[in-house]
Amino acid sequence: MLSAALSGFATGLSLILVIGAQNAFVLRQGLIGQHVFWLALFCAASDAVLITAGVAGFSAVTAAFPALPRLLTMAGAAFLLVYGGGRMRAAIGPAHALGQAREGGTLAATLATAAALTWLNPHVYLDTLGLIGAVSTHYPAGAMRIAFGTGAVAASTVFFFSLGYGARLVAPVMRSPQAWRILDGAIAVVMLALAARLVLG
Repeated sequence: MLSAALSGFATGLSLILVIGAQNAFVLRQGLIGQHVFWLALFCAASDAVLITAGVAGFSAVTAAFPALPRLLTMAGAAFLLVYGGGRMRAAIGPAHALGQAREGGTLAATLATAAALTWLNPHVYLDTLGLIGAVSTHYPAGAMRIAFGTGAVAASTVFFFSLGYGARLVAPVMRSPQAWRILDGAIAVVMLALAARLVLG
């Protein structure tokens, strides 16, 4: 059981380490120090739901609703374009200032953005429902497969809380408006590139 849990942890961590829209948003919120706990908890809980569904067998749902992946792709691409455009305007706008960069919004707005970045992102489904779900089939149903899924959930939880709170370690570097321009520009590029990949891919 321990080997299955460690395998789940390693699998989950290897997939989530890739820089994406959700990770970039958590990093930014961690840097401004707003709603970090609830944001990390929301992202970890969302992953837990998706990983559990993947391990339990989500393929039956997509088989019953074959249009679902495409609908999620288009909705996700639209949101990424809007959010990425907003970050690009913040990066190149003449009024960009450190005070504005620190404006993280209300808790409700932060969680709504996190929900869109999570649940409208087809890559999240590919990783959690598809890849983790597929790897879990290497273990027999029951305790071993549950241990694998638990390990994957633990990896997600450790990652999001580490990313959110660990961002403070680089906070001294982010004291200038120019640093925030660079960060917002990088986030915009990631978001817009992901949107383009979704539309074209």
